[in-house]
Amino acid sequence: MASFNKVILVGNLTRDPELRYTPKGVAIAKIGIAVNRRWTSESGEQRDETTFVDVDAFGKQAETIGQYLKKGRPILIEGRLRLDQWDDKQTGQKRSKLGVVMENFQFLDSGGRSEGGSVPADPPARRPAAPPPAAEPAGETGSPSPEEDDVPF
Repeated sequence: MASFNKVILVGNLTRDPELRYTPKGVAIAKIGIAVNRRWTSESGEQRDETTFVDVDAFGKQAETIGQYLKKGRPILIEGRLRLDQWDDKQTGQKRSKLGVVMENFQFLDSGGRSEGGSVPADPPARRPAAPPPAAEPAGETGSPSPEEDDVPF
């Protein structure tokens, strides 16, 4: 059975990016975004709904996000859904959380706000997908990326 896992989100950062590095030196940025939806109810009343999404970025993309983005900045994210599962240490219950692993992103403003840092004059609109860290959760298998393929064309 075929499967497809793709997410495209546009929202604003809910907090400053949290940038860390693995022992092997791979950058990981954790960000949160708020995605808003506005609709009109049957009674004609305007309604708003906000969804908060946690996003993980890796490699050069993570470093760029950590350097140039701040709380409140808009961003477009392309990625895939990932379900994290763990046992709660306090209660012993199984817990889970759905998040997004970033594959590409775009800056959506010039970054000229006073709370934002300096932004390059012409930031790259799109970055190539950075490979996630080598340790993937069990059960996730896939074909090698084009960079790993030995096809000579």
